[in-house]
Amino acid sequence: MISEDSTFHFDINKIRQQFPILDREINGKPLIYFDNGASSQKPQMVLDAIDNYYGKFNANVHRGIHTLSQEATVMMENSREKIQKFIHAEHPHEIIFTRGTTEGINLVARGIQNLINSNDEILISEIEHHSNIVPWQMLCQKTGAKLKYIPLLDDGTLDISQLDELITEKTKLVAVNQISNALGTINPIEKIIKKAHQAGAWVLIDAAQSAPHTPIDVQKLDADFLVFSGHKMYAPTGVGILYGKETILDQLDPFHGGGEMIKEVFMDHSTYAGLPFKFEAGTPNIEGNIVLGTAIDFMESIGIQTIHNYEHELLDYATNQLSELEEVQIYAKDAPRSGAISFNLNLDGVHPSDVGMILDKKGIAVRTGHHCAQPIMRKFEIPGTVRASFAIFNTKEEIDQLIEGVKLSIKMLG
Repeated sequence: MISEDSTFHFDINKIRQQFPILDREINGKPLIYFDNGASSQKPQMVLDAIDNYYGKFNANVHRGIHTLSQEATVMMENSREKIQKFIHAEHPHEIIFTRGTTEGINLVARGIQNLINSNDEILISEIEHHSNIVPWQMLCQKTGAKLKYIPLLDDGTLDISQLDELITEKTKLVAVNQISNALGTINPIEKIIKKAHQAGAWVLIDAAQSAPHTPIDVQKLDADFLVFSGHKMYAPTGVGILYGKETILDQLDPFHGGGEMIKEVFMDHSTYAGLPFKFEAGTPNIEGNIVLGTAIDFMESIGIQTIHNYEHELLDYATNQLSELEEVQIYAKDAPRSGAISFNLNLDGVHPSDVGMILDKKGIAVRTGHHCAQPIMRKFEIPGTVRASFAIFNTKEEIDQLIEGVKLSIKMLG
């Protein structure tokens, strides 16, 4: 294993020891987990925090005067402040707890519906996850607005040269991911945000694949909305956040109606609470919201920039090793990428799942298929890819095992 050195200032062995699942064997082989782009594994401090909440503090928040309720409330609001600082938002109440990236995007799409009419346009890109396509299709179907997209080029990057034509005075919102889940491509969101704001449009950034891997400063980016999921960054499933500028969130309609999001309820009408509670109806995922803060503590104990640098070295290493195999095609190989490498075998009749099954026999977990990004696969005229996605607990030695597994796949399927 890689030991502590002057480049990264951490001991990878000690980090790996914090992930109990890495002690598992799969098909008689030590687990090598390269599916972090779908959902990351959890360190012991996150697992302990889940038990700690349910064992010592379990109570509903914001509603009770008893001690447990007050303690749980403080813990959840402390987590909100950790998230605020993690992405450098101006105010804690600009952080809305959600079930994940998908719900955050849907919240915005539903919240702006009354602000959109048939003369308006929504701009997305051809590199989006389905979660950042379908909600906007639904919005346009309901309002009559036009949905446009930034084309994907053959090299896996977006055709930014078309921005001046695509973003017009009719554009009301631009929604793009910062890093592609399917290809790992880093998109030029700074350029997109600047162009959109020049036209008076709002911008939503899907940070599901960037929040685990790279520093984010929403004020520096000048993002209007930003969403991410906890389960891709060492937290439990079913929790995420929507960040929105206060002045913009105030203009959005509530997504859900019910308890907590109200100020007063009468039989003929209701008034709504202020931020963030206006968008947090019902009993929240208290444990998940609290433990998302714990996951951020874990990441910051290493340093998000250190995580970024280390994972970038893993990505470069994997790219170089796979590039030596002439039967392997890497997608977006020369584009700026982060967190993942997406590839196929150039062998007749071979499906990505064939490779995935062989790797699984070697104890190696990768994701195969279209990665909820079918437009990308249609662009490349393929059914899907093999995707290896990295986290802070992965090593170059594990990548070596991946390469041996790919070589075995070539031998068996060729």
